[in-house]
Amino acid sequence: MDTITATSGGIKAQPWKLAFVFCFLVLLCDGADIGILAFTLSSLKKEFALTSVQAGALGSWSLFGMAIGGLFGGWACDRFGRVRVIVIATAMFALLSGMTGFAQSYEQFVVLRVLACLGLGSLYIASNTLMSEMVPTQHRTTVLAALMTGFTLGSLLITTLSGWIIPAYGWRTLYLLTFLPLLLAILMYLMIPESQSWQEARARKLTGANSVLEKRESAYKVIFANPQHRRMFILWTISSGLLLFGYFGVSNWLPSYLESELHIKFKDMAIYMAGTYVSMMFAKVIAGMMADKIGRKAVFAFGTIGTALFIPVVVYMHTAQNIGWLMLAFGFLYGIPYAINATYLTESFPTSIRGTAVGGAFNIGRIGSVFAPITIGYLATHNSIGLGLLLMAGAYFLCGLIPTLFIKEKQYDPQGT
Repeated sequence: MDTITATSGGIKAQPWKLAFVFCFLVLLCDGADIGILAFTLSSLKKEFALTSVQAGALGSWSLFGMAIGGLFGGWACDRFGRVRVIVIATAMFALLSGMTGFAQSYEQFVVLRVLACLGLGSLYIASNTLMSEMVPTQHRTTVLAALMTGFTLGSLLITTLSGWIIPAYGWRTLYLLTFLPLLLAILMYLMIPESQSWQEARARKLTGANSVLEKRESAYKVIFANPQHRRMFILWTISSGLLLFGYFGVSNWLPSYLESELHIKFKDMAIYMAGTYVSMMFAKVIAGMMADKIGRKAVFAFGTIGTALFIPVVVYMHTAQNIGWLMLAFGFLYGIPYAINATYLTESFPTSIRGTAVGGAFNIGRIGSVFAPITIGYLATHNSIGLGLLLMAGAYFLCGLIPTLFIKEKQYDPQGT
């Protein structure tokens, strides 16, 4: 049943189910677009004669663009609306990522990739903020976790397409497919309204009813002027940086690790990665349901610390016979943190500053993660990709420790003020 929100004008229904479908598809495209780089990395190295450090830098440049886009997108969500940001960001990354398929040099590829990722960087924050403000509190984590399976399904989709398209048609064809989300952006613009809580916060700002916003202060100034907001912002920035450092370091290099260091054939590697992504999807739904029952903190800690402890198992205990099973187990643990992070984070700030605070903390943290892919690239050159993955395990452990010790859950209701 769609959310019913009380307003000064009466009772108004929010079409959260339809919004969920669009946000799910947007994040599916987001996950697919990010996954494209991992599966085309070997082809790009050959095409442009890249070193491992240059190849790793492509992931870092992508994260840099996403960080800048996410910082701006979080502010824009508060200023212009969550739906509007999703629409513009989707159209932007679709156009620019599609154009990447025409790149004729490493430098052209980097420029187009960074610009495309400016749009990609806004989608996680905007989609999760919109849904958190529409979905009933008692089901919020379950729904937002299910929403994040769209991201994983996109990774699964690109895994399947890569195994078929790259050997037959080349890496450029994958990037040309990313023009398709333009249609999704147009339909969402026509069919989905802004959340009621954002509309009410916006109305209070325009009428001067909100004492904080009527001064037209910078949202960041408001965040740092309040000791509680400032503390949450700093803690989430550190935790997000560690999460993204680990997540993108692993996701950018895991396919190459399986292929180059474990000597698994490309098509077999794609099958193993597909199994990992399916396991991640199940994990996200289960984690969301558990988080609504036993709490966000406990499930988030289980996923992050569990991932940290399991990465060494994959690196040191794999065999030709057990690698498939290890990847399934790893995918389950690896999928949990991203399922919980959005709800846990958005409930740490009030509506008036939520987009800026969440976008700022998540994307300032993402700037730190820029160094993950290039760090693994450096370690791959001088030692091994496996050593880089162990470094990512340390990041996951610290990421889980900070919220567990210092961040209280359910501090604000996103459907309130």
